[in-house]
Amino acid sequence: MQLRIRLYDEPILRQRGEKITQFDVELKKLTDDMIETMYAIDAGGLAAQQVGHALQVFVLDVFESAKRLGDKLKVTLDSKEIPLELIMPFVAINPEFLSLSPSDVVYEEGCMSFPGNIFLPITRPEGVRLKYQDLAGNVHELKCEGILARCILHEYDHLQGVLFIDRAKRNDVIRHEAKLKKLQRSTRDFLKAEAKKHDA
Repeated sequence: MQLRIRLYDEPILRQRGEKITQFDVELKKLTDDMIETMYAIDAGGLAAQQVGHALQVFVLDVFESAKRLGDKLKVTLDSKEIPLELIMPFVAINPEFLSLSPSDVVYEEGCMSFPGNIFLPITRPEGVRLKYQDLAGNVHELKCEGILARCILHEYDHLQGVLFIDRAKRNDVIRHEAKLKKLQRSTRDFLKAEAKKHDA
């Protein structure tokens, strides 16, 4: 089932996700719906907050992006190097960073919660080492670089209630100020209309 994407200024996007303790059919249904939605809107990833749940889980699939960008198409999972496509679509539950690369990379980022061609140069670590759980609750360790690392960092931020504009330089945000204010107004109007529907 395709889910509604929450937009900039919806309160859920600023909520830190709760740790997941139940690895059940409901969690599987949520992640399946998140993956279906991600593909339907041609996104690289989605965090639970973006579909209305304050939980520590995100999904992503950057295989085609990695090929297009000429990224390394292998990752290290549980100390073994494997092809990137074997872990796509990727589901990370209760993710934690074990380490971040000391070298940074600047890349233009957008976000499905910010429609309207809002892209900003964001500086992030080049690589990450991530500890996470799968849908069965098993713990894994992933080491990666490039677009996969960047997407993981972006989605992890969502789980903490942090948005990509928070990582941008003030001058870069100001360039999109009119678009951001317009998006805030449309979000407020939408929420008011939804509240009226429920009150009726």
